[in-house]
Amino acid sequence: MIFKETKSIYRQIADRLCDEILQGKYREEERIPSVREYAATVEVNANTVVRSYDQLQSEEVIYNKRGIGYFVAANAVERIKELRRATFMSEELPEFFSRIAMLDIQIKDIEELYTNWQNKK
Repeated sequence: MIFKETKSIYRQIADRLCDEILQGKYREEERIPSVREYAATVEVNANTVVRSYDQLQSEEVIYNKRGIGYFVAANAVERIKELRRATFMSEELPEFFSRIAMLDIQIKDIEELYTNWQNKK
């Protein structure tokens, strides 16, 4: 896995696991790889993955069955979307608004592009 310098490695690993859950690689109530297995997959120290798993557990995306392993939470897909929406609305959207204002782009132009994009899906 190639990591970006703009975000902590443990958070990038957590985001990757969330992406995999959203893509259906790991389903709700299904076991995910152990810390060591996932560390080998993404080629990082197991302690980094522990931190990622702890973060996801605190966000109620995964849970630990003591002695068995980590599992995807029952509402994980909706929880991930909820967390990502909140981040988008509080961090990315204000930056987007600032840029379109600075470039003098009209909302109607954005709406048109979005409509065209939706029709192509």
